[in-house]
Amino acid sequence: MSTLRDLAEEHTHLRPADIDHLHRIAGDWQLLSDLSFADLLLWVPVDADGTFLCVAQVRPTTAPTAYQDDQVGRIVGGPEVAHLGVAYSQGRIWREGDPVWYGDVPARHEAIPVRLRTAEGEAGEVIAVVGRDTNLSTARTPSQLELNYLTTADDLAQMIADGTFPPPRHPGETTSAPRVGDGLVRLDAGGKVTYASPNAQSAYRRLGYASHLVGEDLAALHRRLAGDPLDGTEASNGILAALRGEAPPRREIDARGATMLTRALPLMPAGVPIGALVLVRDITEVRRRDRALITKDATIREIHHRVKNNLQTVAALLRLQARRVAMPEARVALEESVRRVASIALVHETLSMSSDEAVEFDGIVDRVASAATEVAATEVSVGMRRRGSFGVLPAEIATSLVMVLNELLLNAVEHGFPPADETEEAPVAGASGMVPVAAPEVDPSLRPEVVVSAHRFRKMLHVSVTDNGRGLPPDFDAERGSRLGLQIVRALITGELRGTIELRAGANGGTEAVLVVPLARNTHDGRSQG
Repeated sequence: MSTLRDLAEEHTHLRPADIDHLHRIAGDWQLLSDLSFADLLLWVPVDADGTFLCVAQVRPTTAPTAYQDDQVGRIVGGPEVAHLGVAYSQGRIWREGDPVWYGDVPARHEAIPVRLRTAEGEAGEVIAVVGRDTNLSTARTPSQLELNYLTTADDLAQMIADGTFPPPRHPGETTSAPRVGDGLVRLDAGGKVTYASPNAQSAYRRLGYASHLVGEDLAALHRRLAGDPLDGTEASNGILAALRGEAPPRREIDARGATMLTRALPLMPAGVPIGALVLVRDITEVRRRDRALITKDATIREIHHRVKNNLQTVAALLRLQARRVAMPEARVALEESVRRVASIALVHETLSMSSDEAVEFDGIVDRVASAATEVAATEVSVGMRRRGSFGVLPAEIATSLVMVLNELLLNAVEHGFPPADETEEAPVAGASGMVPVAAPEVDPSLRPEVVVSAHRFRKMLHVSVTDNGRGLPPDFDAERGSRLGLQIVRALITGELRGTIELRAGANGGTEAVLVVPLARNTHDGRSQG
């Protein structure tokens, strides 16, 4: 389905500012549709011969639709759209004519010209037409609610024709707003309530106001009801601003443990302020869930912070123990454990500062790579470089992957680039804990470097750790490696991460470790989750 912008740009000569205004109308016209009990169709002229294109449509939630089929993309002309031509050419709302039939559905046509006001605030030319088509099959004697809805709808329709509706959206304001069905209050020019729908009355009763709203000064009522004087003042000022013809931002009122969201809209048909429309929604349960989630998130972050502290304590204890051990092999083993624990602590430190159970992994990789060059037991200066991005990873993947990369990076640095005077047999690069072999010559013209590459493809994370060091011996077998580092890498990749690893000679010498890790994890019942 083509979008409003696509259709308008392809079939019309409307300016970008015109199209933006049509987008604002389509973003707010559910309100008019519900108040009108009618479908709204946005028509733009295609040719000078009176042909129109439907670029958007909205159906009412308060009444049955007049159209079973979507009308967007339909181009029509001739007598069928004569009412649109009148509204477009004469710049007035068209309400004449007899009902028409769409199959078995009788409908009433209306046409509302759409204007975009100039920079000087004057009513500009007509750029489109809103068709308001009402299904008459369920017509009945209107109630007080319906009469107030229709009266307010006519005022908003005139404001569309004047170019004063919809009001501009405030920066950072989302599209979520109270709807007609949530609760509607109509005010006169003095700010007194002339009508309040039953749902609106119920929302105010939840705030502690048990009397009927009609006749009340709503701005003063908001000041009295709000538990926080500042909230009450802001909500009251919003009502007063709407009465002056302004469009204030949405406000929340908290009282007696309940929360109500309000949206005030000025009513200015023909440029004359006649009052305001206030939409209200009881969002008590929504805010209660929000507070519960905030508490839960804070608790989870605190847990990650404490886990990080505990891991750092474990690392410190291992470091102290390493200093007291006389055997060089035991000291090396303890120091390796310190680095492994520290790498896991990095993930929990990042999670303790995050609002969810996912981390930006690039920063963690950069810190692990920097640490590898600092603590590796080698006299050679090795450069570290990251190519591509890991993106955001869930915690269960990040924790295991950081340990794998820590092992591969440390061994690439330590075993791939031995000191220049080393002539005896030594382990080679990239294969964590490999069997010692005779070291081949390393090209002295190459700057020692380890590159970590990452990219995503079809819900798989592809990672490679490549060095330009010694390279692998011809008889190397990763599956038979008995050293702890290689066992850790293989166990984490094939077990925790459910991925694959391949250790091979690099295309230009050195060693390359290639990892493929699925980003969708399997749950206990066999389903996958992203």
